[in-house]
Amino acid sequence: MGFQPVRPVRAYQRVAEQIEERILGGQLPPGSRLPAERELVRQFDVGRSTIREALRVLQSSGLIRSRPGDPLGAEVLGVSPDTLSHALGRLARSHLSSLSELIQFRMVLDAESYRLAARLHTEEDLRRLTELADRMEEYLPHDPHAFSEADAQFHRVVAEASGNALLALCARAVHDAVVDAIEGKLVRAKRAGDASDWMRRSVTHHRDVLAALRDSDGARAARLGREALFEHYAPHVPAQDRERLRAALD
Repeated sequence: MGFQPVRPVRAYQRVAEQIEERILGGQLPPGSRLPAERELVRQFDVGRSTIREALRVLQSSGLIRSRPGDPLGAEVLGVSPDTLSHALGRLARSHLSSLSELIQFRMVLDAESYRLAARLHTEEDLRRLTELADRMEEYLPHDPHAFSEADAQFHRVVAEASGNALLALCARAVHDAVVDAIEGKLVRAKRAGDASDWMRRSVTHHRDVLAALRDSDGARAARLGREALFEHYAPHVPAQDRERLRAALD
């Protein structure tokens, strides 16, 4: 068995790796600032072009926001659902995946977060979910935008109630990626149909999910989540892809 050639690691990669490790390790939390460019040059003992290339790598990864000439230094963004949702959205638009696969992924992911939340939720989780369901009912039917915001927040709280931070991060990212990818079709469908009817059915669904969580019935909560997503999204994917979504119902 032979060995494979190795590539020499460039200085900017080492700089980017060190900064990334500090961000992921929590020493540089979201909202904090990196030292100014001149100070980074001094600390790393490299040229200005090396620092700029490292910052470009970190920015393309979504870990920082860098503005040329900013005297405060680059802003740390850290790992966020936005970064992951953008990546998933690009994947769904590429030849490597499809919108139906992204929706199916959300059906599977949401179902598992519902199942765990039914077992691991706290009373505070139930209080927040009840408040959000009440808020959705208050917005019916005059404020669909605020209704959708409360709807999204409901799903985030359920994912957080699963007790798994990674699952909550992925669930939020997939939710946002699906909404971004299909939002135009959904808006047109709601305008063509009865938006208030859709909102009323959504409130009923969220009340049913809340009841399943309160009863610690993970199987029922997971089934409700999958069925609602299928009903909501299946009409907006090609007919040949609906079987893919239907397979995730079981």
